[in-house]
Amino acid sequence: MLIPIADVPRWYAERKPADTIAISHGNDTLTWAQLERNANRRARAFAAKGVKPGDFVAIGLPNSNVFFETTFAVWKCGATPTSLTWRLPRGEAAAVLDILKPSLVVGGQADWNAPNSLPADFVPEGFSDEPVSNPVARYWKAMTSGGSTGRPKVILDHMPAVVETTAPSALGIPQDASLLNPGPLYHNAPFIVSHTALFNGGRVTGLVKFDAEETLRLIEKSRVQWVNFVPTMMHRIWALPDEVRNAYDLSSLQIVFHMAAPMPPWLKERWIEWLGPERIYELYGGTERQGATIISGAEWLTHKGSVGKIGDTCRLRIIGEDGDDVAPGETGEIYFLPNDGPGSTYHYLGAEPKRRPDGWESLGDIGRLDTEGYLYLGDRLADMILRGGANIYPAEVEAAVSAHPDVRSCVVVGLPDPEFGQRVHAILEVDRDTDAQAVADGMAAFLADRLSRYKHPESFEAVHIGLRDDSGKVRRTLLRDERAGWLKENRGFRIMPARARANVE
Repeated sequence: MLIPIADVPRWYAERKPADTIAISHGNDTLTWAQLERNANRRARAFAAKGVKPGDFVAIGLPNSNVFFETTFAVWKCGATPTSLTWRLPRGEAAAVLDILKPSLVVGGQADWNAPNSLPADFVPEGFSDEPVSNPVARYWKAMTSGGSTGRPKVILDHMPAVVETTAPSALGIPQDASLLNPGPLYHNAPFIVSHTALFNGGRVTGLVKFDAEETLRLIEKSRVQWVNFVPTMMHRIWALPDEVRNAYDLSSLQIVFHMAAPMPPWLKERWIEWLGPERIYELYGGTERQGATIISGAEWLTHKGSVGKIGDTCRLRIIGEDGDDVAPGETGEIYFLPNDGPGSTYHYLGAEPKRRPDGWESLGDIGRLDTEGYLYLGDRLADMILRGGANIYPAEVEAAVSAHPDVRSCVVVGLPDPEFGQRVHAILEVDRDTDAQAVADGMAAFLADRLSRYKHPESFEAVHIGLRDDSGKVRRTLLRDERAGWLKENRGFRIMPARARANVE
């Protein structure tokens, strides 16, 4: 049955036993009835703060039951939620809020200086918990991302805030599933899969912060059937001692999805050997939903390195530099086109899509197709760094680092990292009399209010030559490949490690 997302908590509260848990984080649990009542109170509190149907509401909250009370409250207002990391530095927050223009910000930091906000610990006292009725929001979510220059953009999903309670999930999330969410809810995939499980009447067990052994313990305890990881999480779980990793009963698991970053083939093989190919799935696609590929573990074993074949709702092309389609096996830029046409699945605030005159769109990736139509990804066309599933744009990091008074110029590249896939390396142009090590040691503190911590450089290199030509251009690929080659060959060039390693958020 098709119902408004706003009505989902009440729908299941009326149909499930009263003590059925919908969401839990640690010892904090919410039944469906509690989720419904608490979301109703919050919706009325948000309306009292000026939220109207059609508005956007920015949410800056950590993983918690309150996060879900807040999203459902936003939908009950007829508004659209946008999830932001609550630790977003004020400069980045200001840029996003300027584009989004939300009527309310819930949580976040005090220095965001939002004109209308509620603190993270807000309790909606004095408001009725009776059902709320409002028009359905035109867009069910609006997630943030960076552009090719690192400038923020908002991706408005064109799906309205309604859901079919009996429809099967495209990601294989079964009805009434027990789902574990180990990822931050300000990322698109954790946001989607967690809410999809609730739309289907399932239970969401959430981690406040990822921990490898705790993940396995919760899978056993909650008899988890479905989980989504990024490869970094899978690497950390595999790095556990064998006796720890194998101490937990994972027999309830039906599907383990991974997405958001390239998966090292060796690691995927270990997981397939551990859990079986029928339980491992991979997805490649963007928040924009122009297209996506999915591959099972069994398919992957016969097409190692592939991310799968295009689905039924869209088409895919590989286009060369001459603008024509390349032959199977040849590399080019990946383009998608939804069956319903360009712009049917999303639109941007703060950016324009990379769209050809014929409507085909690119996310900036390159790849190749084999003769059977399986897609294999290559390097990013843009210089974006993919660290543990998070997108990091060099231009944004360079702008922040270059603001340091002792840095004349800066070039940021991604170097290979066995755990995160890539790590952020900054090449600093400094004067010969500058203490480069002192600059590197103090960079974390300097960037604290300028850049999210996971974007901080993890290593530095000092040079005394110009990094850019007179037009400001830089041969970034050459610099990156040269340094990656030096590392591979164990040839020495001076790296100054950052004192505080950045964490995946």
